[in-house]
Amino acid sequence: MMKAKHTGNIPSADHLAHLLGGEHFRFAHLAIEGIDNEPVFAINAPGQREEEICLFHESVSTGSAYLTSLADRIETAIRDHAPLPVVRFADGEYAFYSGSLKCNGLYKQAESVGAIKAAFPAHAEAMRYLVSKGIMAPLIFPGNTRERKGLRALFGKKDGKDFAIRFLRFLERNQIKLAGSNYIPFYCVYSYLSSPRFAQALDGKTVCIVNSDFNEAACKSWFERAGSHPRLVHVPIPASYVATRWDSMREEAFRHVPENPDCFMVGAGVGALEVCVDAARRFSAPAIDSGHILNMMNDLESKSAGPRLYTYRR
Repeated sequence: MMKAKHTGNIPSADHLAHLLGGEHFRFAHLAIEGIDNEPVFAINAPGQREEEICLFHESVSTGSAYLTSLADRIETAIRDHAPLPVVRFADGEYAFYSGSLKCNGLYKQAESVGAIKAAFPAHAEAMRYLVSKGIMAPLIFPGNTRERKGLRALFGKKDGKDFAIRFLRFLERNQIKLAGSNYIPFYCVYSYLSSPRFAQALDGKTVCIVNSDFNEAACKSWFERAGSHPRLVHVPIPASYVATRWDSMREEAFRHVPENPDCFMVGAGVGALEVCVDAARRFSAPAIDSGHILNMMNDLESKSAGPRLYTYRR
């Protein structure tokens, strides 16, 4: 069962226990060496500080240890040409898997509630592959794990405070289980992708950028600033509805993938799950849901509605 732990305003974790099965998790501060979130807090709402407190598996002691583990797994997969999808889940995904058109925030993810529900079986199948062969990185923190009860659950305004709970229930209904071997905190992915270590790991490698945007000069400059010179290949996909129409887009997108790519960086919103899983499985390479980092690389940070946590260094 999950260990209940209280630190400051962290709620009791008892109501998460059955959703997390026999695995032992706790809430703790995601401290990563060299990361400075103060520039983001200076711009965004102060309440975002709560997102620094996230779910930790008992086998991992620090945020820096999580980051090292993620880096080692991705770099090993690059070296061995092994399939490794890495996918993040946050508010947009949580709305999608709740069957809500509120998933259409910064990007158009779904045409209708019917289209969302029709996509559930394919997404659940992709998640099962993800947790067996890759890494799931959901945003789970005190602010989105507060269970709604009584009349509030039936009639209260959906304010996001139970988003992670609803997502974990979706996983439970589809026999998908978070574990120490397949879970990593959401922001660790941002931290690694924005690090000099990641840029160096791709030096001289073939990197497929799967996204609707591609500013080749800006992306090359991003890596060059870290002394890295990968071969960048753009794999274009539509800007909308990848989450519900990927089956009709897959073959056209993969037609642009060169032989033996070393790594995929994917920007596809809620659709990143299927894209990453299919790319990793078909081409035997890591495929990383890179979203905001790709916006930064393309000089399009405004498309992410501003800066994100764990992307700035001291």
